[in-house]
Amino acid sequence: MQDFLQAYSWINMRFLLTGLWVTIEVSVISIIFSFIIGSILGVIRYMKVKYLSAIVGFIIDMIRNLPLLLIIFFTYFALPRIGVHFNVTVSTIVAMTIFESAMLAEIVRSGIKAVPKGQLEGALSNGLNFYQALWHILLPQAYKKMIPPIVSQFVSLIKDTSLATIIMLPEVTFRAQTIYAQKPMEIIPMFLMLAILYFILNFTISQIGSYIDRRMVS
Repeated sequence: MQDFLQAYSWINMRFLLTGLWVTIEVSVISIIFSFIIGSILGVIRYMKVKYLSAIVGFIIDMIRNLPLLLIIFFTYFALPRIGVHFNVTVSTIVAMTIFESAMLAEIVRSGIKAVPKGQLEGALSNGLNFYQALWHILLPQAYKKMIPPIVSQFVSLIKDTSLATIIMLPEVTFRAQTIYAQKPMEIIPMFLMLAILYFILNFTISQIGSYIDRRMVS
């Protein structure tokens, strides 16, 4: 029991919390970029622009059917071969943004399609052009419908940051592995602490998403 508790020494906890901050930092930056890019790609797919929408759709479908781990490998190991060099943090953010943008693009496209067609027709009949109707009428209603799946996708993104341990991103999972690699007896306490930290982080985001969803509906 004493060995179990020693795993939660201040030195270990500070080491883990520093890694948790890296996890949060990478996740937040990836969420912001993927939300912006995913929204743009989703709108392009919805608009069915000749050739462009088809090309964007093909790229999105291709990325969605690739493992995120493969994309992380590509950004960190393959891009330097063509002269594009990123450090481990930027490589992770780029990989996560690429993958999550493709996922969010489909959510955005589906959300816009879920808005009744009468809303667009009514906006056009009142003098708005298509882009004005999209920005002022369709997207606000679509985003209300998209809150639950978007939040779920963001939670998945946070959990997926643990995959970056393969390229030694010093996030919370990597730091837990570092601790129990030195003291194998601490592997169970570290796994337990990882579960607690991830639960707190993701549960908080889920609750915030639920609160926003209730406020938007009411």
